[in-house]
Amino acid sequence: MTRNHNDLDLDFEADRVFASAAPALQVEDAPLEISLTPKYGQATESAVSDPDSALMLSDPISLSASRPKSPDSSGDAAPGDSGPASGNLPRITIHIFCESASTAEQAHKAATDRRLAGLVVIVKMGGLAAACQDYQSQPTPSLIMVESLDTPGQMTAYLDQLAEVCDPGTKVVVLGASNDIALYRELMARGVSEYLVPPFTPLQIAKTVNNLYADPEVPFTGRQIAFCGAKGGSGASTLAHNIAHSITERLLTGAVLVDLDLPFGTAGLDFDKDPVQGIADALTQPDRLDSVLMERLMVRCTERLSLFAAPASLESDYRISGEAFDEVTRKIRGAAPFIILDLPHGWTDWKRKLLLESDDLIIVATPDLASLRNAKNMVDLFRRARPNDAPPRLVLNQVGMPNRPEISLKDFGEALGLTPTLSLPFDPKVFGSAANNGQMLSEVAPKSRIAEGIDHLAQQIARRELPVVEKTSVLSSLFKRK
Repeated sequence: MTRNHNDLDLDFEADRVFASAAPALQVEDAPLEISLTPKYGQATESAVSDPDSALMLSDPISLSASRPKSPDSSGDAAPGDSGPASGNLPRITIHIFCESASTAEQAHKAATDRRLAGLVVIVKMGGLAAACQDYQSQPTPSLIMVESLDTPGQMTAYLDQLAEVCDPGTKVVVLGASNDIALYRELMARGVSEYLVPPFTPLQIAKTVNNLYADPEVPFTGRQIAFCGAKGGSGASTLAHNIAHSITERLLTGAVLVDLDLPFGTAGLDFDKDPVQGIADALTQPDRLDSVLMERLMVRCTERLSLFAAPASLESDYRISGEAFDEVTRKIRGAAPFIILDLPHGWTDWKRKLLLESDDLIIVATPDLASLRNAKNMVDLFRRARPNDAPPRLVLNQVGMPNRPEISLKDFGEALGLTPTLSLPFDPKVFGSAANNGQMLSEVAPKSRIAEGIDHLAQQIARRELPVVEKTSVLSSLFKRK
């Protein structure tokens, strides 16, 4: 029996890992950048390493219906959101002194996290006493993070000793056990850069480093969302285009859609645009890409949504280096708050790198065995490469196709070890009309559950609530004061 899209339930249940968080694009005040004042002696800074991976820091997210509250300064950022790249940080050395095994475990995870790639992070056991002893005979690094379970009096006494052996420019972060505002003020007065309380996590450590060392003059970096199909024909491109449209038109914020399927991209068709230039022109001259050239290569789909269209031509073999993709996408991230990447199905080094460096990953799959196998491979890869990040979001598409055996939503999610964020019904009339007319799904069927589901997913990705529209009546205007 044919099923109508209005009869199907959409699953909006999100992973628990996203549950407790706060709205995105919420900038917290950076901690005071105050070094412990050395009382004698100077020394050269420790040597640092120079890997070239990107640091991407997290801010909180909420998928609740109500607007979440902001976290306090001691709270940890939830996985999934990113800030400036690690290339914007100096290549510093960090020493972390831990007193407890649990803190040491989190510090070791932070030392291998992609967000701190390019920095030297050394974890040692022992608290303030061990730090004071170590630096009697060696120079101090750029940043010392030290856990202290001492009483406030003992802590301040050790900090006075540490100040005696600190080199100029060394910053100190104390990991304490007491959420005491009086102690916090005392530590700030003594030149401590930040005071953190449990629980300590790799993301909290990364965020603290970024707040202390990020260059305030570095250009704005937008949030990068990557869409990837578990197999060809899963509908990842259609979903990417409609999410981009929903973010801009429903949530009223700017976005850039980048169609990276150079020979077969459909973003131009879906938005009824046929630009002469696009993303291929940027990729062939990445060093020349600036704001002026970027504006010329992009086409405006709406007032807030710009498109880097794919050429969708087979006249070229598109031999483009991974470095070009990396440089171009990095520059595009300065153009809008949200950058949506529509990635091709084929697997390449540059695609893998873009996926692993994106702030949000969305896997679009159909409820069949091939999609399940491929989606599991991707989820396992992301979990290994991004152990401190939220897992990718899973969207099941084309659910309920007549006469096709399907893997159930529950079984699909259990096999991957995560709950699908959204399921979309098989509705060839709505999807086909939108594709053939160069329209979005919300324009073809604005009241449908499909449009509702896409708007909901857009809110999750953007970490924003729908704008409140004030209702006005004819009578209300009659009583306005002139």
